[in-house]
Parts: sequence; C-alpha cells; structure tokens
Amino acid sequence: MARNILILGASYGSLLGTKLLMAGHNVTLVCRKNTAELINRDGTEVRIQLRGEPAHRSIFSRDLPGKLDATSPDKVDLSRYDLVALAMQEPQYTNHTIRVLMIKIAAAKLPCLSIMNMPPLPYLKRIAGLADMDLEEAYTNAQVWERFEPGLVTLCSPDPQAFRPPEEAANVLHVGLPTNFKAATFADDAHNKLLRELEADIDAVKLDGQDVPVKLKVFDSLFVPLAKWSMLLTGNYRCITPNDPQPIREAVHGDLNLSKSIYNHVDAVARKLGADPEDQVPFEKYAKAAESL
Repeated sequence: MARNILILGASYGSLLGTKLLMAGHNVTLVCRKNTAELINRDGTEVRIQLRGEPAHRSIFSRDLPGKLDATSPDKVDLSRYDLVALAMQEPQYTNHTIRVLMIKIAAAKLPCLSIMNMPPLPYLKRIAGLADMDLEEAYTNAQVWERFEPGLVTLCSPDPQAFRPPEEAANVLHVGLPTNFKAATFADDAHNKLLRELEADIDAVKLDGQDVPVKLKVFDSLFVPLAKWSMLLTGNYRCITPNDPQPIREAVHGDLNLSKSIYNHVDAVARKLGADPEDQVPFEKYAKAAESL
C-alpha cells in the first residue's frame, strides 16, 4: 500500500524522499516557494553510486513509481499524510511559517521521523537520563518542540553524506557517502509497524537488478541513532577552525590519537545514559569512513 510522507526540507530530505519514491510511496517536500515550483516542474535528481560502479547514477523522481510534489509550509494539508520526516537544520524551524506548521503537526499527532543532526527535544525526553534535564538552551528556540508528545517523535541517524552541488539547481543532490539511515522505534506499535513497512519496501528496491544503497534500518534501542554524536564531535564540529574550515578527513586524521580520545569520551557519555556498546559504531570503522569525507 502506498503511504503518503511529508518531508520538511527539500535538500537532504530529497535523499530519503527518493528512496521512498523508489519503493512506491508518495512524497511531499516542504520548501521555499521558488524551490517548490522548480521541483513541481522538473522533479528531483539524486546521484548515488551503486556498489562496484565507478560513477554515480542519476535517479530522477519523474521515473519512479511513487508520486512527488512540493509545497511551501503555508500550503500543507496534513490530512493527507501518514508520517512526517524532519530534514531541515535545527535553526530553520524557528521560521514563522515553519513554526505554524509544526504546531499543526503536533496537534494532528502525526508520527515524526527526524533525520536532523540535532535530535529533536521531544526525542531526548524519551531517554530516562535526560528527561528531567534542562536541555532547552541547546536549541535555537525550544518552544518549537513544546507541543510534541515524546513518543510520537523518533530519530534516524543521518549518516549518509549528501550535498547540493553549488553549480547545480536546487533540485539536485549528490550523495558522497551512501550509508544507511538508522532509526529508533516510536512508542506506539502501530507507528512502528509503518516504520518497518517502509524499511522492508526500501530494502526490496532494485535498480537494473542491483541493490540500491542508503537503506532505512529500524532498531529497538533509542541509542542507535545517537552513535552519530561521537562522529559529529570528532569530525564535523572540528572542521571549524580559527582560520579556514577543514575537511572531516583532516579533522579526524590530523591527530588520530586525539580524535580517538574524543570519540571514546562521547561514546562513554552515551553508555552512561544507557547505551549498549552494540548500539555504537567502533572508532576504527568511523576513521576508515572519514578518509573519504
């Protein structure tokens, strides 16, 4: 059965959207008016490299079984959707029209799957060691999240690396590292049934008889998506220097011992909160991946 998925954010969100379209589901991307007009006219193009192939494949939304449309936040009709995916950067949710839409999403009690680097505040409230902590100051505007029921919000580790090529139009996305989205479950079994349905449908997709990378993988542990914390603190956030930014590769491999100590420290914080070592990604595996980031 085709599901209808609303995705807030047409850049990184188009990667998850393309995977859902390939599986036969319908997707609406929420974005700026000009970008929505471009996508509604030309569709999207996502470039993914299949295993064993030397070059990226261009996957065009217009060629896929699912239906794609795009709209501005003020035009969304929430009655159409089974699931909401949150794919904007955390500060973007403070935009007035996005905040109004978020209030409506919370009131509609739609399950929300986040693929943000920054975990939504309601998700963190599901973790016992964080539930009573004052975490609001970590957010640009924590009031964005105050109406959401924690059990209706889950997190999907945004491990795939993708970017909009600066010389291309806003409907093009290039996937640099085609790893999996790793999602924790919701509190409600009915929503988890939907999540696992999407997982199975995406897993079954073939392109010219070949497997297509960037799967959706669902885990019972709330801590599996938080394995991303160690990667962010070791690599992404250390790209910012007093002078020029540096690639993740250099941030990690410039001093591998220091990087390992940071990574292990953040892993230890997650374990103190309740993570199992099996929920986490070994430093050696991350360091290997960082060589190409």
